[in-house]
Order: sequence, then structure tokens, then C-alpha cells
Amino acid sequence: MKFRRKSEAAAEPQHAAQAPQEPGEAGDTSDSQPTAGSGPYDLSEVHDDLERVDLGALLLAPAPGFELRLQVNEETGAVQSVMMAGPDGAMEFQVFSAPRNGDLWSDVRPQIAEDIARRGGSSVEREGRFGTELVCQMPVKREDGTDAVQPSRIIGINGARWFLRVSLLGRPAVEPESAQDWEDALALVAVRRGDQAMPVGRPLPFVLPDNARRAQ
Repeated sequence: MKFRRKSEAAAEPQHAAQAPQEPGEAGDTSDSQPTAGSGPYDLSEVHDDLERVDLGALLLAPAPGFELRLQVNEETGAVQSVMMAGPDGAMEFQVFSAPRNGDLWSDVRPQIAEDIARRGGSSVEREGRFGTELVCQMPVKREDGTDAVQPSRIIGINGARWFLRVSLLGRPAVEPESAQDWEDALALVAVRRGDQAMPVGRPLPFVLPDNARRAQ
């Protein structure tokens, strides 16, 4: 497990649309729920013996070939992003509060698509293991100033008063059929929402584990 100071973190796509700040009406979540019998789970639903890394709002099960990376604000010590990295890509996690029995992913998905288009990118919907996804292409600048296109797959999971947004980068973004290991790791994720009241769309806090070490 490694963590990076904010200034050292690798550049990540910044096309995340803000989640709605007002509770939405409960809707049909059939296009955004994982396959029956698999996660991601609410922590109250976890009954296996896996030793997950406790990051506060997220609990991640270690997976062979993947490394957990955290981006930490040097001034506040707050964990700003959580990512699992592998030799051919990465998977970034964000968790938000959500209305009970709501379908925040159906609300957020068109906002993300509109924001990507406004910034010169493109996105299409596809049906995947966890329901409707967005497959995105975003223009970016390389360090040498040349233009490039960064692909990503964005997956949304509606949970028990929480919403999990996952961005896949690299090979699992462009070759979904070869991303089973990544999706299996996602299916073991558990979310700790907590009982506190908070506005819909507010990010749930991450914490730095005791055994985290700074990346060199």
C-alpha cells in the first residue's frame, strides 16, 4: 500500500460531474445494480472472512497483482482519492451519500456525459456486469505538450443510502472483455455509510490506514 502527497499524485481525469445536492425520487435501479449474489456490498451485508483494508467509507479486499494507492492532502492529511493500480491500468473509487432506495446513477450519468462533451470528449453507454456504464474518451495533454486521448469506463453502483462511482483507466477501460480481474476486485468492495445525516451527493470520508507508506 502506498500513498502520495497531493503534489506528487499522477494526473487523473477531472470530468466528474457533481452529484445532485437535493434528494431524488426513488426509481428503478435495474440498470445499475450488480449481478445477483455479488458486491459491491453495504458493510452490514458482509459475512465473509476476507480481511479488507479499512479506509473509512471503503473497505477493500487485497487482490493479487494490484496495489492500493492513496492521494493525501499534505496540509490537512485528508485522503482525497483511493485507487487500485495494476500493471495494465487502474481503478479509482469515489463514494457519496445518496437517498434511501434512490437511483442516483441515473441522475448523475447524463450529467457526466454532458460535462465530457462540453470539454471536448465523447461518451457512450454500454451494458456491463454492474449495469449501465459510460465508456469515455477525453482529450488530454501529455507532459511534452502533445495531444492524446485518455479512455475510461465509469461504473455507478446504487447502494443503501450511498452511491459508489468507479473509474477504470488503461486496458480495463478499452478492453472490457479482458477486465474480469478488475471487476472481481470491485465485486468484493464494501461501503460503510454510517448513520449520520448528510446532504445527498456529499463525498463520504476516507481515512489513512496505519500501515500506509509514502510513495517515493
